[in-house]
Amino acid sequence: MAKLYEYELGKAADILTRELFKLKAGETFVITADTESDERVVNATARAAFSCGAKPMVIWIASPLGVGKAADHMLPQDSLVGALKGADAWVEFNNEWLLYSTTYDIAMKEKPRLRYVCLVGMNADMMVRCIGRIDYPALGRFLDKVSRLTVAARDVRITTPAGMDVSFKNAPGATPRYALGYADTPGPHMMAGQIGWPIQHETINGKIVFDGSVVPPIGLLKTPITLTVDKGDILKIEGGKEAVEYEAWLRSFKDPNMLKIAHVCYGFNPGAKLKGDIVEDERVWGCVEWGIGNMVWRPAASHSDGICLNASVWLDGVQILDKGKSIHQELAELARVLGKQ
Repeated sequence: MAKLYEYELGKAADILTRELFKLKAGETFVITADTESDERVVNATARAAFSCGAKPMVIWIASPLGVGKAADHMLPQDSLVGALKGADAWVEFNNEWLLYSTTYDIAMKEKPRLRYVCLVGMNADMMVRCIGRIDYPALGRFLDKVSRLTVAARDVRITTPAGMDVSFKNAPGATPRYALGYADTPGPHMMAGQIGWPIQHETINGKIVFDGSVVPPIGLLKTPITLTVDKGDILKIEGGKEAVEYEAWLRSFKDPNMLKIAHVCYGFNPGAKLKGDIVEDERVWGCVEWGIGNMVWRPAASHSDGICLNASVWLDGVQILDKGKSIHQELAELARVLGKQ
C-alpha cells in the first residue's frame, strides 16, 4: 500500500533538484539531516538528485540540543565544513538547524559558490504543499509586486487582531529579498513565499505579538507572547507561561543581542499552514515573521523566529493588507490567481 503522498513526494523532489537547484551531471549534492528529520524526504531528494546525474551525499547527525551557534559544541564541525566545502549544492533538512551556526558561517565564507537552500524541518506533507504544488511564475509576480511596494515606502506600520501595533522606517535605498525557492545561483536561498527587506532597526517601536509559533524554544503557541520594543530593543515580554519560558530562554544566553530585533519578513506561500515547523510557519499567507538575536551583521548566541498571524500593513499611510488579505487592487488580482485573497 502506498504511503502518504508517495507519488506526489517524488514529483516535489524532482522539482527541487531539477527546477529549483538545476542540478547538473557530475555535481556533488550534499543533503544534511539529523535524527529528527523526515527520512522519506531525504531519500526522495537523494533519488531525484541521482536521476539528474548528480552525486548525492547524505549526512545524518545526532540532533543537537539547540540551533545555530547554540549547537556549535555539539556539531562535528570540521567534518561538516570539509564536506560542504567540497560540494556544489547543499540542502539542509536538519530539524535543529545548522543555519547561523559557525559551521554554516565557515562553509558559506570558504565556498562562496556553494548553492544552499534552507528547508529545515521539512516533512513529506510540507514538501508536497509548499514545493510540489506551487505555481512559481504566478507566485513570483505576486512577491515582486509586494516587494516593490514595500521598499518604495519610508514608513511602515503593522497591526494584527492579537494586538500587535508596531512602526518602523525602511532603510534608504532598500533592496528587497524575496524567496522564490530557486537555488540555482551561488549563496543562501530559502523556500518560496517569504519577503525580507532592510529596515532601520533603531526606529522599531511598539508592541509585537506572537500568536502563531515561536521557534525555538516553544513551537506552536497556546497563548500570545507580547514584546514591548523601543528602538529595536526588547524591553518587556508579557503573556502566560509560554512568555515566561521564552524570556528565560532568551536571557539564558547572557547575551544582550538576544534581546534585539534581527529582521522582519512577510509570509506568502499559498500552500503553507501553521504547523510548528518554522520554515513553513513563516510562510503562512498574510503573516509577519520577526527574527530575534543572531544575524550576520550582528552576531548573537542564537536566533529565534516568531509568527504574527493575519497582518494588516500600511505603507506611508496606505493600507495594502487587511488581516492577511490583499486589498491593494493589483495585489488582490495576483493573489486570486494563486487561490488566495
